[in-house]
Parts: sequence; structure tokens; C-alpha cells
Amino acid sequence: MNTKDIFKIAVEKAMEADLRGKSEVEKRMTRINKKFNNLPENQKTDFDKEKLSNPYVDSRILNNPNETKEIKKVMAGIDIGGAELILADKLGDIDLVIAHHPQGAALAELGSVMDLQAEVLAKYGLPINIAEAVTQPRVEEVSRELSPINHYRNIDMAKILGLDFMCTHTTADNLAARFMHDLIEEKKPEYVEDIFEIFKEIPEYQESSAKQMGPKLFAGSKENKVGKVVVTEFTGGTSGSKDIFEKMAQYGFGTVIGMHMSEEHRKEAEKHHINVIIAGHMSSDSLGMNLFLDEIEKQGIEVVPVSGLIRVKRF
Repeated sequence: MNTKDIFKIAVEKAMEADLRGKSEVEKRMTRINKKFNNLPENQKTDFDKEKLSNPYVDSRILNNPNETKEIKKVMAGIDIGGAELILADKLGDIDLVIAHHPQGAALAELGSVMDLQAEVLAKYGLPINIAEAVTQPRVEEVSRELSPINHYRNIDMAKILGLDFMCTHTTADNLAARFMHDLIEEKKPEYVEDIFEIFKEIPEYQESSAKQMGPKLFAGSKENKVGKVVVTEFTGGTSGSKDIFEKMAQYGFGTVIGMHMSEEHRKEAEKHHINVIIAGHMSSDSLGMNLFLDEIEKQGIEVVPVSGLIRVKRF
């Protein structure tokens, strides 16, 4: 397998796990391709052509100087910076470095995947027109916040070192979201504290708890009944709009399970009587990455975990 083969697995698995349903993702891709084909030729030049084949453009191949090279050993981590790239070079036998968090164009386009949040909320019962109206201002805010970042810093280093480099952000987050969604559907927790018992069964959260980074209650009470439980803060780029919690309350949402949450968002959830359980950032990112990395390890590829990745195998 080469780097492109591995990235193809990431996208395919993410589409299968997508909470919107694979058919919805394919329909969106068809629409994007149609819009591109209808553009005037002079506008096609600036179009991000990655969007024509990849529904998750915050996940990309960032550097691929060795296109036909067989990948035997990868280094994978949550955040890959200069230190990790130098380590990969020093080890000498790393064929590909995989980051979770996006860089380069993948980071610049982070807002482009946030429509996923609105569509997932619609699946849970929030009218799509409301979900889109509340989400769009946040998309624009994220784009502005990202504009001053030095997006290509680490990619430039990977180029000098001659390292194949990719990031798998929403592609991995989709796997974690699906895992949690299906587990909640199976276990059918009645009280908030029941969800904490579910987390105790998951190795990534067991280890994070041992390191004092385990799941935490951000709003509500463990004695509360859960009501409608939604996994809405696990995938879709980054944190959504704080204004969404008022709409959630109006449409009967009871408990939100997320990876991380700002204080501003937490206060809004509390104000509108939404229970909020924050599973933990590194542990949740590790869960999604592990589900993806298992797929490539099945192909005989060795994985070296770094940078906060809690590696757990499920095969």
C-alpha cells in the first residue's frame, strides 16, 4: 500500500461511519461536482479540487514525494509538529507520518466541513433550516480565526525532510462519533451517571481517567435523566455555535456528549438546561484514530504512536 491507498481507506471508512448516512454524503459530492462543472473556466482555477473526491477536506495528503513507495511503518499522533517530524526522520524507517489535527489547506478549509454539524442535528430532530441558520455565522467566525495562522510551517519541514505526511481529522472523528452513537443506542442510558459508566468500558477513556483527564460533567447533574442523547460535538470540524443550545432545548434535546467545550458554550448549555458530558479531547481523538489505524494495521503496516495518541487495538 502507498500513501494514497491509506488515505483512500480513511475516506471510505469515514463515509461508511458518517452520521448523516453514506448516501447523503454521496449526494452532496454529486452536487459539488455538478457545481464545479458548471463554473466558467476562469473560476475553476481557484476551486479547491480536493472537494471533488474528498467530502472531508480538513483531512488530506499534505506531502507525498514518494508516490509509489510501499508503506511499511507509520508514525501517528494527535498533533504533529517539527519535533515529531525530526523524530520520524531520526528513526530512519518511518515511511509516512499521520497527524490527526489538520494543517495546511486542511486547516484553512476547516470551516468547510462544519455543515456536517447542521445535517447531523437535523438527523436528531432539529429542523435543518434552523440548524443551518445557527451554524453558518460560526463557520464564518472560524474562517476568520484561522486566517492568521502559519498553516504550512510543518508541511514545509516535511518537504525538506522528504517525509510523506497526511492528516486525518474529520475522517477519524466520524469513526469516533459513530462508535459513541451506536454504543449509546445499544446501552440506552436512563440517567446521566449511566453514560459515565459506559465510558468506563472504553479503554481510551479508562487510560485518560487514570491520567486525570477523564470524562467530566460540564452542565447538569449526574442524577438527571438523560432525555434525548445526542453525539453532536464529536465531529464536524470544531465547536459549533453557542446559540445552538437554545434551539436544542426547544426541540427536546436532553444531553449532549462532546469532546471539548468552551466556557462560553458551557454557560449557554447550562442556561437552557442541557446536560453536557465532555468525554475528553485527546482520548476521543485517540478513539477515532485507533479505529482508522486498526484498518491499516490489518494490512500489515506497523504503527508508532506519538503526540498524545492513546493507542488501543481492536482486532
